[in-house]
Amino acid sequence: MKLSVLDQSTAPEAVTQDVAIRETLALARHCEALGYHRYWLSEHHASDSIVGTAPEVLMAAIAATTTRIRVGSAGVMLPHYSSLKVAEQFRVLEAIAPGRIDLGVGRAPGSDRRTALALNPYSNAAEDFPRQVQELCAWVAGEPLPDGHPFAAITANPTGPTTPEVWILGSSDYGAQLAAHFGLPYAFAYFFSEGRGTEEALALYRRNYRPSPRHPRPQATICVWALAADSEAEARRLLQTREFWRVGFEKGLRQPLVTPEFAASYPYTADERAVIEALRRKAIVGTGEAVAVRLHELARQFELEEMVVVTWTHDPAARRRSYELVAQACGIA
Repeated sequence: MKLSVLDQSTAPEAVTQDVAIRETLALARHCEALGYHRYWLSEHHASDSIVGTAPEVLMAAIAATTTRIRVGSAGVMLPHYSSLKVAEQFRVLEAIAPGRIDLGVGRAPGSDRRTALALNPYSNAAEDFPRQVQELCAWVAGEPLPDGHPFAAITANPTGPTTPEVWILGSSDYGAQLAAHFGLPYAFAYFFSEGRGTEEALALYRRNYRPSPRHPRPQATICVWALAADSEAEARRLLQTREFWRVGFEKGLRQPLVTPEFAASYPYTADERAVIEALRRKAIVGTGEAVAVRLHELARQFELEEMVVVTWTHDPAARRRSYELVAQACGIA
């Protein structure tokens, strides 16, 4: 089983947000040394907890300072942008790191509706996304658009012998159907809903898959939230940071990550404690060995050859240690 990383550039409290961006660059080099297969970056806006607003910029820095690991977006929220501009950005990235670039795209805003409108006041996301994906795939691969298309004569430069690999990201049946229609790899956001809908989405994707020249067979993965530490007790202590964040998330808040100590002393209401208990029951948390067992179980359950892991901690050192322990326990280090 291959292991990959999703880094959301999480910002802890009492530290300026720019530090989170530099920590992302450091973690990418660390995970490459550990043997991870891909390093993906998310796109979020108007959030004080997830501050990676421009994955394509971070990708350029990571691609230029690594040598082996694949570097990708998970993803670019395509309705905010011109398909041509995204294709050009990723053609430049492919020139920086030939054969190592993944272009994951999603339809979700990665923000609230007002922020999405500020990013692109002219786009109808729900209606335009399939057309945008069609155009993007053609421009990225250097293939012609359909006859009669108004942009058929346009090329996304710079061209070269290799092309980025396009992925469709999703957390519902919609993304699964679109990926299957275009014959593209598909990544399901398992951690969004703690696994609900995963089996249905993957089955729909595989059942309706239309082979493409680059991907004759369906290729799927899921992204899971997981946290490992040197002991079960330490892992549970670190998890309290995410527990506090999740309670705020349910209220519409996107706060910086607090320390486990602050979270432990917070006077939660009964309803808030119910949210935390639900999270604890499903969390993939523990020693490296315990986390590895659960990852392998999910890989077998969903017939996957690759898993993508996202980890949050208040202390960046604890996050680096988590990825170390998981890599060692899964045998990729």
